[in-house]
Amino acid sequence: MYRVLLVGETGLANEIRALTGLPDFEIDVAAGGADAVRRARRRRYDVVITNPDTPVEEDLALVESLREVRPGIREVVLASSVTREDVIAALRADVYACFRAPFDWAEISTILRMAFDEQNWRHSIELLSATPDWISLRVSSQIATAERLTQFMRELAADQPDERRDDLIMAFREMLLNAMEHGAGFNPDQVIEVSAVRTKRTIVYHFRDPGPGFKRHDLPHATQTNAPAHVEATAMFREEAGLRPGGFGMLIVRNLVDEVIYNELGNQVILVKHTT
Repeated sequence: MYRVLLVGETGLANEIRALTGLPDFEIDVAAGGADAVRRARRRRYDVVITNPDTPVEEDLALVESLREVRPGIREVVLASSVTREDVIAALRADVYACFRAPFDWAEISTILRMAFDEQNWRHSIELLSATPDWISLRVSSQIATAERLTQFMRELAADQPDERRDDLIMAFREMLLNAMEHGAGFNPDQVIEVSAVRTKRTIVYHFRDPGPGFKRHDLPHATQTNAPAHVEATAMFREEAGLRPGGFGMLIVRNLVDEVIYNELGNQVILVKHTT
């Protein structure tokens, strides 16, 4: 049975126990950081969930202490609020995930399910360089990594209006999964380069995959229009080719952001969303 250690906030224990879609797990509640470290010395835990009432800086210090006694533990940071600097610090500390209140329990359930199952996750998101306005990363090509990075990007865009943030994050996730699937074949040994840049008037995402590229108008696996015949043909091709269901990624992305710009080979793409 999986074990979860919740730090400090007993009121959240029932919320976590009520999450659906998870394998059997048990949860212990530590009174604070020192108690969490003592408990981790005595017993193995798969996941630690931090106290949302403590600052992210304090949570990351606790993470460092817990890793000294349990190097394999996955850390889910909960916070009442986060700044972009906090998210960068969490990425730099290589924590498993970070969530800002009010919490999306469905997303937390997804992250916990992946954390229970995923073994070789450490360093699958590599922060190459970061300022509050320009972050560059290298990520392994696997679905769990895409979901984790999407959550970090959601928190980085927390200051945006809800609808704009939702559009941005959906477009980011779709394009990242597309790069992983078609550029790297979901091979965890392959990496995708990702950058997120803010200007005064835009948010820009850049993706570079290790594949040879493609011709955008010759993609039988991708749905180019909403025409029923095209949708059906795309679905049949993907099933025969053993690809994950979908094929709507590029069509969705074009409707969510203001500009989609590819390089000549087709293995790099820039998404632009205007914020003013």
